[in-house]
Amino acid sequence: MKIDNGWDYYLQEEFQKEYYLNLRRFLVEEYSTQTIYPKAEDIFNALRYTDYGNVKAVILGQDPYPNPGQAHGLCFSVPEGVRLPPSLVNIFKELESDLGFSFPKSGNLSKWAREGVLLLNAVLTVRAGQPGSHRGKGWEILTQRIIEIVNQKDTPVVFILWGNDAKKSKPLITNPRHLILEGSHPSPLSSWSGFFGKKYFSKTNKFLLMNGIEPIDWNLS
Repeated sequence: MKIDNGWDYYLQEEFQKEYYLNLRRFLVEEYSTQTIYPKAEDIFNALRYTDYGNVKAVILGQDPYPNPGQAHGLCFSVPEGVRLPPSLVNIFKELESDLGFSFPKSGNLSKWAREGVLLLNAVLTVRAGQPGSHRGKGWEILTQRIIEIVNQKDTPVVFILWGNDAKKSKPLITNPRHLILEGSHPSPLSSWSGFFGKKYFSKTNKFLLMNGIEPIDWNLS
């Protein structure tokens, strides 16, 4: 497995471990017999779009969208022209309230990824129409290792943890250089109980500026 950037150095041993080889065998079978999202070539887009050395912030999701045309390897993101999922609508509402940007028309967050935001799901694949169907197959081991590797960075990073699943990763973030921002999940079921009004985007940039790091351009308009 090759990402073709700095992640290869940090993950080369991980890709040789038994759990990952078992996961690969599972995925070969799943992709050949089921409809799986995202496309196989998009599974590692979060790492491909945001090199290890460029990570300024991490947003943790759960697993990919299970509906056709939505998942493309970046958590919460959808490709150009795809209708915005409810969670992403709420993220954009918070962005608009926090920084005053006009509401984005596109749900493609690849600009954020290129700005240094690692848009990482805990589980990187899913069966069509079956949320959570690839949990417990090995992805969580890999993505927790990725969080641990980011935690080791010498440069400060902001970890944005939305929802209980994301908050389970909090014990992995032990480096005092980093900042953790927490809130409820942005889904309609939980967003009104602690997601809105937390100013994640402006707080991230304030922290980066305080540490001499160029802030993230969150504007998608």
